[in-house]
Parts: sequence; C-alpha cells; structure tokens
Amino acid sequence: MYEIILTKVFKKKATKLVQANPSLFKKYHKTLNLLQSNPYHPSLRLHKLKGNKAGFHSVSINMQYCIVLDFIIKDDQIILIDIGSHDGVY
Repeated sequence: MYEIILTKVFKKKATKLVQANPSLFKKYHKTLNLLQSNPYHPSLRLHKLKGNKAGFHSVSINMQYCIVLDFIIKDDQIILIDIGSHDGVY
C-alpha cells in the first residue's frame, strides 16, 4: 500500500470540484483507493507530464478530470498536488 498525502491546495480544489460535480464523488474516491493500492493499474492511465509540470505525473478520474501528483516510489508515498480538468491542469 502507498501512503496518499493530500496537500492543502489539493484538498481545497478537490472539495470545490466534487461540490460542483456531485456525480464525480464515487469516481474520485474509487480513483484514490485504486491509486493507494495499485498506482500502476491501467484504468488510472498514469503518465509523466512534460513542460511546466515536468517531474510530476497524472492519473485520470474520467475522460474530463485528472489528478496531478508527485510520485515518490522509494518512500511509497504519493503526494497529490492538483486536481481539475485535463485542459485546466496541464
């Protein structure tokens, strides 16, 4: 199991996103649970980011929304940095 760490910014943005889109609630929590147990699961579509987000990774909640994360394998930690639409986060 990986340790999921939520930054303050992430918590605030995630709360706003789920409140504005209640239909995302189950998918958001399912994504976090899967990320914690198996971050390499194909349905998460884990991939490295480029450009100003180089060094970070992203996983998909659905086709519209994603989570940007700092993926620290050696410490078994996953730090959630940002959440939002694919267009807005990248």
